[in-house]
Amino acid sequence: MRELRADLHLHTCLSPCGGLEMVPTAIVKQAKTVGLDMVAVCDHNSVANVAAVASVGEREQLCVIPGIEIASREEVHILGLFGPELDLVGLQRLVDENLEGVNEEDAFGLQVVVDERDEPTDVETKLLIGATALTLEEVVATIHAFGGLAIAAHIDREGFGLIGQLGFIPRGLPLDALEVSPRASQSEWDGRWQGEFPVITSSDAHHLEEIGRVSTRFQAEEASFDEIRKALKGQDGRKVLIH
Repeated sequence: MRELRADLHLHTCLSPCGGLEMVPTAIVKQAKTVGLDMVAVCDHNSVANVAAVASVGEREQLCVIPGIEIASREEVHILGLFGPELDLVGLQRLVDENLEGVNEEDAFGLQVVVDERDEPTDVETKLLIGATALTLEEVVATIHAFGGLAIAAHIDREGFGLIGQLGFIPRGLPLDALEVSPRASQSEWDGRWQGEFPVITSSDAHHLEEIGRVSTRFQAEEASFDEIRKALKGQDGRKVLIH
């Protein structure tokens, strides 16, 4: 068992608010430079750049967990993290079917799909920054249906955070964890929930220099999705380390 450092909420150049420098090779290089063992790619309402970053991660021996940040009807952001073997085409189709609007590049920025060589292959025109028609409960259920972990994103923020949007966590909502932003204290928020939900902290990086500015430390055997799942559930000696 060893201590592993993970930043489980990064954006790429596909997210309209993400810098165009957030391409696969640069993300992986920066993550390794700052000493991360794992990262998760969680673009807004899309998994289109996940495979490219994961491919570079495999080549450079950095664990890259496939992810997505889905905006519910209530404008609550939920992270979905998935195993590398899962086919997320069906998930993307479901999100697309429930996402309206066309991106305004002048207002929100470009949404660039790239390959593992950082070459642009497409420009997404759907309004990825928008909210889907899926309710909060439907978003969590969908992530679980695809074998993923559902984590409420940046719950300390008023905008797009679960508590900021609703004022509370709905009773019985089967979240796997809560995430706080870099400006919040992981230990303080963990204390508030007294073990009801594990609390992680992530950078929500939209630019290279933000990667790893905060991270979550896990006690686990190796850097992998399965080990993260066990740590969040407190199984087999794996756990989230609170700092």
